[in-house]
Amino acid sequence: MSAPAIPSPVPAPLAPERKRPANLSELFWAFTWLALQGFGGVLAVVQRELVDRRGWITNEEFIEDWAVAQILPGPNVVNLSMMIGDRYFGLRGAVTAILGMLCIPMLLVISLAVLYAHYAAIPQVAGALRGMGAVAAGLVIGAGFRLATALKKHTLGLPVCVVISIITFIAMAILRLPLGWVLPVVGGSACVLTWFKLGSDAARAAHKGPA
Repeated sequence: MSAPAIPSPVPAPLAPERKRPANLSELFWAFTWLALQGFGGVLAVVQRELVDRRGWITNEEFIEDWAVAQILPGPNVVNLSMMIGDRYFGLRGAVTAILGMLCIPMLLVISLAVLYAHYAAIPQVAGALRGMGAVAAGLVIGAGFRLATALKKHTLGLPVCVVISIITFIAMAILRLPLGWVLPVVGGSACVLTWFKLGSDAARAAHKGPA
């Protein structure tokens, strides 16, 4: 009597291939278009373009990269563009992404500055700019809620992340503490907590051993 056939294991589904810019030209125009949309604040735009629309990075990667971009000197979004460009094309990509962020938008800003110098005294112009600022604030708040969904997967857990977020909001919005103090203290504390939590999880897994 022959032994029963052992079914072959079902192969695990392959992870979808990460999207990436096809060439330097696509990278340049992507960041140019991103910069041209960033009136009053680019956080909401950059998250939608890079994560949702183009899929070059995940939401979790965006949060990590944005945190690094904030602690580096210089504009946050320029730092982020340099990081993304370098990730896919090295030094050429970093330079191309920065040029995309700055070249055409710089010409546009200079033109708008010249026009504003002529029409700044008109009350309708000032009112229109205030209205645009309100829209920009709404976009940033909306982007913050969307980014918060990635905290569910954080090592510290959602409750701890919410507490850290509240402390940061109080320090910045209510107490008006300088960013140079908030980032090292609150951000550094969060990094230390995450470091020890990862080490604790690794030690616990090693103690249990393979199942």
